[in-house]
Amino acid sequence: MIQPQRFAHQGFTLIEILVAMAIFSLIGLASTGLLTTVIDDDKASSQRFAELEQLQRAMLTIERDLLQAVPRAVRLNGEVNQVVIRGGEDELGGMADSIAFVHAGWHNPQLMLPRSTLQLVGYRLEENKLLRLYGNYLDNVIGYEPKTRVLLEGISDFQVEFLTNSNNEDDDWQESYVGTALPLAVAITFKSDVFGEIRREFLLASGV
Repeated sequence: MIQPQRFAHQGFTLIEILVAMAIFSLIGLASTGLLTTVIDDDKASSQRFAELEQLQRAMLTIERDLLQAVPRAVRLNGEVNQVVIRGGEDELGGMADSIAFVHAGWHNPQLMLPRSTLQLVGYRLEENKLLRLYGNYLDNVIGYEPKTRVLLEGISDFQVEFLTNSNNEDDDWQESYVGTALPLAVAITFKSDVFGEIRREFLLASGV
């Protein structure tokens, strides 16, 4: 009579289990490291994209204001003056240069709001922030403080230059300007902790 063959039941040895656990642990650690790197890169990319968007919005705001500059003087401390634009060091305070002028094109649909379509604006650097100063009315009362809006942060320097002749040579750019007529062009230069030094030149439509 033939006896059925019996097979011994064999399981994993302790060494095999430990090896398998070590392999799975290494795979887990590698996956966690890769996932962390991807998350960190995504955060850095999102932050840089947000900073770039802020820079683009700030430059569009400055460009819109300067390209719509008009030769309109405003009262200073209640007194009439003929200056339509002023800029340079110590003009509006702050840590560096500043500039102030009137621009047109301030949206007022069907003139429903009790204000002009002209707006007095200024730019200055304060506490490493590039500020835009503005108000609702051109000729404000004595003691009026303008509203401020932060355009950019992490700005270490802000310089303004003015071109008053058509030669467009490097030596023709003036570091300050206070005049009864608009210059031909205005150049702004600022140093950003993120993007480095940026310079833009704007040709004014109503320039001398």
